[in-house]
Amino acid sequence: MSFYRRIKYFLVHTLKLSNKEAQQLIDDGKLQIDGVIISENCQLIDTSEIKINGKIVREKKEFVYLLFNKPTGFESTLNKNIEKNLSPFFEGFEGLSIAGRLDKASEGLLILSNDGKWVENLCNPKFEKEKEYIVTLDKPITEEFIERFKNGVPIDKIVTKECFCKKINNTTIKVVLKEGKNRQIRKMCKVLGSEVLNLKRTRISEFLLADLQVGSFLITKI
Repeated sequence: MSFYRRIKYFLVHTLKLSNKEAQQLIDDGKLQIDGVIISENCQLIDTSEIKINGKIVREKKEFVYLLFNKPTGFESTLNKNIEKNLSPFFEGFEGLSIAGRLDKASEGLLILSNDGKWVENLCNPKFEKEKEYIVTLDKPITEEFIERFKNGVPIDKIVTKECFCKKINNTTIKVVLKEGKNRQIRKMCKVLGSEVLNLKRTRISEFLLADLQVGSFLITKI
């Protein structure tokens, strides 16, 4: 959960009150947070309702966190101006952001939330959140392929970071990345002489796709 520094920070920087006006509201008992009269410059949660003189100046916000099994053929966007976008799957929800995009030809786990700061932290590469994939290739997988994949592959003028790669069967691998370059796995496989036939993400950090049906979502807790 993220916080403003203090309630006065919100009053001054969001409502554009002066420091003196903000303090006067607190001193006069005219400020309520979630129905409680505030008598000091306390910490403020992003979701709280705020009232001044009994009037709501910020409504209470409920954060939602959705796990979604993206079908192939859809773009990882809610922009209705883009063909085959995901907005029809999430009618009734507002302000959602997507954590962990997948290219149009790929399927599997996406996470969506209206908690923008949480989404930003989940996507920030400096936190190195793991992302797990099951990948089917067009030809038999060799030990050389596995070793080269694990140790880093040159794509787009960079070398990918070391990662986990395990052979599941003759043409299928499990991959775990801590980075997320555009179409990274497909590009890595192409450099190593193989084409991806199917790519499915099964995990982002501690969140699992499990048996969630394609095109379905469930509301989860964090």
